[in-house]
Amino acid sequence: QVQLVESGGGLVQPGGSLRLSCAASGITFSIFRMGWYRQAPGKERELVATITSGFSINYADSVRGRFTISRENDKNAVYLQVNSLKPDDTAVYYCSAYRILATYWGQGTQVTVSS
Repeated sequence: QVQLVESGGGLVQPGGSLRLSCAASGITFSIFRMGWYRQAPGKERELVATITSGFSINYADSVRGRFTISRENDKNAVYLQVNSLKPDDTAVYYCSAYRILATYWGQGTQVTVSS
């Protein structure tokens, strides 16, 4: 059974930081492209960042320079360091695991940026 479990969300003031974690099980983690997506109230889910099995990285323009994605294959984990947070970053952040014919999602972790 595939499980992706996110953690690390919370309430933070503008300009603050968080480190989101996603622990994966039930997959051969190292061969999957891992990603973080987010969904704000009333909006569609959007890409935040992805990291391939070869460690190639892609960021959404809105987070480039503020967010950093990384992975540790020996721990079956992917991380998202989020810095310089803005109120517009408020959303549920989801972890995903993708390869051809298989996409898995976690349940999400809430990030709220507010003073």
